Amino acid sequence: MGKRSTEGSVELPFAMPFADLVGVSILSATPEEVRGRLDWSPERCTSLGLMHGAALMALADSVGAVCAFLNLPEGAGTATIESKTNFFRAVREGHVDSVSKPLHIGRTTIVVQTDIFDAAGRRVAQVTQTQAVLVPA
Repeated sequence: MGKRSTEGSVELPFAMPFADLVGVSILSATPEEVRGRLDWSPERCTSLGLMHGAALMALADSVGAVCAFLNLPEGAGTATIESKTNFFRAVREGHVDSVSKPLHIGRTTIVVQTDIFDAAGRRVAQVTQTQAVLVPA
């Protein structure tokens, strides 16, 4: 299985318009680990200025998808088919950072775990997602 890599680069060879729309930034990306960030802003909040869980999930899904993509065989694509999120604390300011790592790289699925931390380094959420490996017919 050929792996794609962007060693030391944040410029990825594809676009995710939704990730751009919600403000996800990819900080670093290798097949072994992808790091991302999402800034706190009022537009990403629920009541009382708390960052919306969907914003956190969008960060995790986007960064996890990049991790899966970098572990695909040449010519394959990917799509999330399952996602499980545990929330541990609220985010009221600053930003959140994410770290995605592959747990399983198989022929038909890739499982990725994404840990999300607040600006102080405290765990905010943990997401485990399964990505389908989509090969052209």
